[in-house]
Amino acid sequence: METDMKNAGINRRTVVLAAAGIGIAGATQAQVSKGSHVVKIIVGFPAGQATDIVARLLADKLPAVTGGNYIVDNKPGQGGSLAMGALAKSPADGSVMMLTHMSAVATNPHMYKSVPYDSLKDFEPVGLLGDLPFVLVCHPSMPFNNIEQLVRYAKDNPGKLTNASSGNGTVSHLAMEDFKARAGIDILHVPYKGSGPGLTDVVAGQVSLALETAAAVQPFIQSGRVKALGAGTTKRLSTLPNVPTIAEQGFKDFSAVTWLMLLYPAATDKKFVAGTFAALNKAMQTTEVDARMRQIGAIPRFSTSPAEAAAFVRSEYAHWGEAVKRSGVRLD
Repeated sequence: METDMKNAGINRRTVVLAAAGIGIAGATQAQVSKGSHVVKIIVGFPAGQATDIVARLLADKLPAVTGGNYIVDNKPGQGGSLAMGALAKSPADGSVMMLTHMSAVATNPHMYKSVPYDSLKDFEPVGLLGDLPFVLVCHPSMPFNNIEQLVRYAKDNPGKLTNASSGNGTVSHLAMEDFKARAGIDILHVPYKGSGPGLTDVVAGQVSLALETAAAVQPFIQSGRVKALGAGTTKRLSTLPNVPTIAEQGFKDFSAVTWLMLLYPAATDKKFVAGTFAALNKAMQTTEVDARMRQIGAIPRFSTSPAEAAAFVRSEYAHWGEAVKRSGVRLD
């Protein structure tokens, strides 16, 4: 697991027991009443985006552990913040949870003038599920095949290229801004509500580039509908071994990776959170799920406890707050 985290370029510093009628036997084992309880899993992006794919995998695997039924509720907008706001206002009875990502928790509150939640007060973290590495891709007609050629072309044609992102404040936005600043190039940012619409426009030739999750771009790379220029990891991805990292192409320490975590609304019973954590780990830490996660471009990573997950959120919130401040990016 440590090797996977390093391979993802991570140097720093989950779906649940079904709703009503479920008894919790403790942090390591959950006693679940078998039934038709429905649990909603909120996702802050459209169907087909990487977070959505993982959420649907969770919804498929958890019923065998909890006996509940799970539905994915997509609420795209403001880089996941609209969905976070909806979770904050949801009942704290285990009937609603969210598979969230780093940007909605740790960057958006610092970047937007206002978000409808407090990341440190409005949620009960359950645990991490994994990391999503990003890959920079372009339309096949673009006259460059690697990072060096991209930078040269962009410098010779300032303002001509465009790059799609999953939305303002997302990793695909901030990491691309970081790359452009390091390279000293001018590329127009075009935000979308999720990776799917943006990649659709890259494939159609309406937008030049996109820095998006490996999970989202792999099918397009494999079908030849986009060209891969570089991975935002410290080592090459096992699923895309022929794609060099951006770091090895002259941008040392460049990283574009996000994490996924399961959250409940604040005030959810701690025993319920602990039981959900146990169910999450039982459902997801299997050879089959591990292989499926890697196949879609995700790298499994799990918290050791809900308390550790909460501490991780606090650490990431502080770290990315400073990163946003340094970037100077502010959004209404």
